[in-house]
Amino acid sequence: MQKSQRKAENRQLRQKQQEQKKRRTRILVWTTAVVFVALIAAVIIFKPKEAPVAIDYDNVPTMGSADAKVKIAEFGDFKCPTCQYFSLNLLPEIKKDYIDTGLVSLSFLNYTIIWQDSNDAALAAQSVYHQNKDEFWKYYDALYRKQQPQEHEVWATPEFLTEVARSEGIKVDYDKLKADIENKTYQDEVDAQNKLARSKNFPGTPTVLINGERLDDEHALNLDKLKAKIDEALKEANVETK
Repeated sequence: MQKSQRKAENRQLRQKQQEQKKRRTRILVWTTAVVFVALIAAVIIFKPKEAPVAIDYDNVPTMGSADAKVKIAEFGDFKCPTCQYFSLNLLPEIKKDYIDTGLVSLSFLNYTIIWQDSNDAALAAQSVYHQNKDEFWKYYDALYRKQQPQEHEVWATPEFLTEVARSEGIKVDYDKLKADIENKTYQDEVDAQNKLARSKNFPGTPTVLINGERLDDEHALNLDKLKAKIDEALKEANVETK
């Protein structure tokens, strides 16, 4: 009888020990989970804010007032379909509401990542900019309007790029434009802009910045959200809007 009682007591003791072990394990798991979540939250909350990207606005194509306190920059590729969408669908609204009213400026920099002839399109745009700054945005618009659907095929040839300028009546020397593309006259400028974009790990095109701070695609490619970001920047800069 005593032997049976001892077995029962030992069994109960083992069960109690197992339950205590399970309880300690659960507590450890929950504690670890709470600490992990707290660490993630701390990283998100206290993550250092990225320093604004330094852009030499005086030496890149810029639309709008040079004195605007809110400056938008687009890093784009003339062969990029999403850049085309930004240019043809969002930019006209931004221009009407913010740029033409003197509140905001827009600058363009090349980020040639789509295909090998993206570089030729960038060289053409730089040539137009240096020949006649007032004609740059007409050419910018024309290149996006006449963008070909074959994203990963060569079509932005010197001949095509020169003909776009000629057919649109862009006021530049067409022979010089073609020569600038073929001779890579402004390759150093294109390379410098690409280097800047890569150094900041820009994920693709278009990459849109407001006062040097990069927007995610959700805000850069949605008109209402883009306007909200611009309004926020204007408020931070103490710019009065009507």
